[in-house]
Amino acid sequence: MSIFSSIKHNVSRDALPDFRNRGVIARMLVAVNLLAVVAALAAEPGWTQAIARFVRGAALLEPLLVASVVLLYLASPLLARLGYLRGCAAVLAIELALAAAGYAWAAQTGPQPSLAGLARALLLAALVTLALLGYFRLLVKAYSPALAEARLQALQARIRPHFLFNSLNAVLSLIRRDAPRAERALEDLADLFRVLMSDSRKFARLADEIALLERYASLEQLRLGERLRFTWELDNAPMDALLPPLVLQPLLENAVYHGVEPGTGTGEVVVQIARRGVRVLARIENPYFSEQAQRAGNRMALENIRERLMLFFDAEARIETRVRGERYEVELEIPYRTEAAP
Repeated sequence: MSIFSSIKHNVSRDALPDFRNRGVIARMLVAVNLLAVVAALAAEPGWTQAIARFVRGAALLEPLLVASVVLLYLASPLLARLGYLRGCAAVLAIELALAAAGYAWAAQTGPQPSLAGLARALLLAALVTLALLGYFRLLVKAYSPALAEARLQALQARIRPHFLFNSLNAVLSLIRRDAPRAERALEDLADLFRVLMSDSRKFARLADEIALLERYASLEQLRLGERLRFTWELDNAPMDALLPPLVLQPLLENAVYHGVEPGTGTGEVVVQIARRGVRVLARIENPYFSEQAQRAGNRMALENIRERLMLFFDAEARIETRVRGERYEVELEIPYRTEAAP
């Protein structure tokens, strides 16, 4: 089942984890190594002996663990098409085959192989595999449809609406002296309202999000006039990329609110979006005023976006901020995926 249909579909029924997701891979590696550490501590009387036992076991465990991650990564699209129960059976078969191969390899340099030893290795592999599958199933259940949708709706509702009221006032001031421009501004405002009211569980095309940014920018330009200047660097932007709706607009709004409004001169906001291999990188920068660093609203918007990215991409997305001289930068990175992606 593809993650790109909607959050609702992802959590509406049992599904195998996406074994190509960095968060899933990291959890597998950490969990198995923690279990190995616990087993070593249980088997030895002291820390020194336990660490030595773990190091010896790691010589066999780590190659098998890497092989498991690679095989599941390659088989992930096929496993997703098998359905949940058959997919679990296939994962279990892969892990049992690796455990048998690992036991045979270890027996070449260790004690004489036996059926009892092989049975213990297979049983241990089966228990660890089933425990991890159960953990991932509980993790998916934690993002149940009602919970995930409620969280996304609440996060979307937090997007600061003050610019809508400011823009309406700006449009009202234009109606008598520039009616055509006021009409265009109202159309832009209607598009923004339409996106705010849309289903936040579904992905949006980057081309649509950029169009939304441009409409929002024109409204702010109408309000701030010559005090605001936008620079768009979009030549390398992958317009077919999918991303959660309304993750870029709040960043642009923050850039205007925190980087241009407090100043007295012209403030430049730079929007750069490009594809970097299998990643999409978006960077928005604006003037920085240290006395405005604590202005209300900035951290809430960033945490809002960070949580929404976590809901859609788990650990495969990031958002970072930095100050360089008199410029403030926000950088967002997500996987490059399209509607045709598996």
